[in-house]
Amino acid sequence: MMERTEQAYGKINLSLDVIRKLPSGYHDLRMVMETVALHDDVHITVSEGDGISMQTNLPFLPSDTRNIAAKAAAFFFEKLALPKRHVAIRIHKRIPVAAGMAGGSANAAAVLRGLNTLMDTNLSTPALMELGGELGSDVPYCIIGGTHLAEGRGEILAPLSPLPPCHIVICKPKFSISTPELFSRIDCSKIRHRPDTDGMIDALQTGSLGQVAIRLFNVFEDVLDGQKRDIQQIKHTLLETGALGAAMTGTGPTVFGLFDDKAQASAAYAALKEHYRETFLTENHSKHLI
Repeated sequence: MMERTEQAYGKINLSLDVIRKLPSGYHDLRMVMETVALHDDVHITVSEGDGISMQTNLPFLPSDTRNIAAKAAAFFFEKLALPKRHVAIRIHKRIPVAAGMAGGSANAAAVLRGLNTLMDTNLSTPALMELGGELGSDVPYCIIGGTHLAEGRGEILAPLSPLPPCHIVICKPKFSISTPELFSRIDCSKIRHRPDTDGMIDALQTGSLGQVAIRLFNVFEDVLDGQKRDIQQIKHTLLETGALGAAMTGTGPTVFGLFDDKAQASAAYAALKEHYRETFLTENHSKHLI
């Protein structure tokens, strides 16, 4: 029997732009991604036998291949034509579910990294990322982590200068947002405000957290429906308590703020925690994960 625990780190979008709709039906994206220290623990055990079993600390999550972590394990063995083994996956979730933080993709990425080590398959990082891309658009990024420009569906990655160390308050409202529905509302020809992604890349290069923070922007915030009030209120609280900038991540509904002062970040966390159970105080994790 072999076992290993991998950390599955969440992500935030420092910027998110939707460039165009592709003939495939997908959208061409341009966004700056950052890893946060908030993570799930993914424990993987490989033993004699066959099949995949998994469990999490959240009983409402599926525990079969409807869960992308279990699907990743099955996919790994199938694609590499490995001898049958029993794979048991146990996940302790901390990243909010359906939150725009790629929690599921991070779990799948952790499974791929862990199995690559346990099975001595020695896939290179690019090969592992290519494999992950067949499971989901965010999986390649979640395999490597750090500060990246992501384009295409999110799978075309270019490393950027790391985001300077900072404190991050993350808050998920009490509702979820349908990603397909939000994409269906986007009309690329009518987007009035877009993030200054090039300016953000320059700010990262000079190491200016403040200049990055004032450029935080997500085009999906402009197509929110009834949920916009909650999200704007969270952003207002973050900025009022000292955040250098705040934005929604992914297709939401999670909102985050960047702070250079831990006391202010702690105050923001305390203020939001009174009203939103899924509020977290964390920091960025700009180092590559592999």
